[in-house]
Amino acid sequence: MFVTVWEYEVRLGMEAAFEQLYGEHGAWVRLFREQPGYLRTDLLRGERHGHYLTLDHWRDARDYTAFQQHQHSRYAQIDAQGDALTLSERHVGTFIAPDTA
Repeated sequence: MFVTVWEYEVRLGMEAAFEQLYGEHGAWVRLFREQPGYLRTDLLRGERHGHYLTLDHWRDARDYTAFQQHQHSRYAQIDAQGDALTLSERHVGTFIAPDTA
């Protein structure tokens, strides 16, 4: 399993909109669900106000890369919506589950 992790600082008062966009019924997950190899997304809220992580789980890195190549314009549209809700966004990294390496 391949996981890509993103960290966000959400603008004050935008938390509900952020959770809606990035949550299990949001635009990101709807787009991901159309893609071969997508497994799930975990949205985590931190102890610090406005601090969130997303963990996007894919079957493997090839599936994630193919998604990025084929859905670039839709990805950019949804990303712009997220940019309006956040102060910062940082790609923490990509990870592979040891039992699937």
